[in-house]
Amino acid sequence: MEQWNIWLERDVWLNVAIVLVATALIYSVLRTLVNTLHKRLKAGSADQESSWSHFIAMVIGRTSRVLLLAFSLLLALRLADLPLAWQSALSHTWFVALALQVALWVDTGVRLWSRSLVIGKSGGSYNPVMTTIISIMILIVVWSVMLLSILANLGVDITALVASLGVGGIAVALAVQTVLSDVFASLSIGVDKPFEIGDFVVFGEVAGSIEHIGLKTTRIRSLSGEQVVCANADLLRQIVHNYKRMNTRRIVFKFGINYDTPSAKVRQVSEKVGDIIRATPKARFDRAHFLGFDESQLTFEVVYIVLTSDYNQYMDIQQEINLQLLDALRKLDVRFALPRRDLRLVGERMPVLKVDGLPQPAEANESTSDGRLPRFS
Repeated sequence: MEQWNIWLERDVWLNVAIVLVATALIYSVLRTLVNTLHKRLKAGSADQESSWSHFIAMVIGRTSRVLLLAFSLLLALRLADLPLAWQSALSHTWFVALALQVALWVDTGVRLWSRSLVIGKSGGSYNPVMTTIISIMILIVVWSVMLLSILANLGVDITALVASLGVGGIAVALAVQTVLSDVFASLSIGVDKPFEIGDFVVFGEVAGSIEHIGLKTTRIRSLSGEQVVCANADLLRQIVHNYKRMNTRRIVFKFGINYDTPSAKVRQVSEKVGDIIRATPKARFDRAHFLGFDESQLTFEVVYIVLTSDYNQYMDIQQEINLQLLDALRKLDVRFALPRRDLRLVGERMPVLKVDGLPQPAEANESTSDGRLPRFS
């Protein structure tokens, strides 16, 4: 009965009224301050979404109304006479509310930072995989520290909890080590940037453009049209050729002319090849040499630089060089080499029979005078 009689006292209801009125006033003031600051910062950065004022405005806009009301109530309770037990509980409540609000602000800031990098507001120099992984790790740390600090402030012994989390983390890591290797490989791709989305790469038997770099896999659109999915760890174990970062192409090609070509015209061929390449747009001549004597041709080796990374333009340049080279050799009366083999019979008696003006052996299996069969070379 005495507990119920407390509520009949005038001072109790007066304190309750003071707390309620003070809570409403304080909440109104805090809410007005937050809204005004948010609107002014947002208006000042309306055309600059990547500015610091816009960033702070978005973070302030994440202020929780429930936590503002809790702050207002905690401030109003200081106006009332409370027992010592209540004052101790209020100190813990202050810490919990403040920790939650700070965690919300940091969470919003990290998400805004990662989103701004992913959509390219910072110049597109950051890999979305790296920013995503880093933001996730930061958020995990922030919320973990917040929860552990709240539990520690409430008097909970978190030593055993932290130790159990460490052991559990090791067990989980061993169970999903394949997935973790791909995740860390993804982080390595984000930091080292061997390739990015849109790059044309070749590795093994795969050639295509990077479509997506995920936490575990990388997706590549191949030249034949299908999508190739490769684990990040497996991809980094291979030699990757990134053709998008190629500024020029060094081209080496060979051709052969007939052995009957005089040496003076052989010299002219080298000079003519140089003149053709120098006159071709987006091509820089390096060298053209009579390389050597092959089985049925005099071989030339030509080296030039294509001043573009586009493969189709390179093929157009090579085609133009080939066509002009074909016309130039015809004007010089120089023939391209064709495969040819001379057949000779070696022996003491070599009777031949003229057939259509061509010398041929009388009998293919006829032996020589000393019983030896003809030799062919």
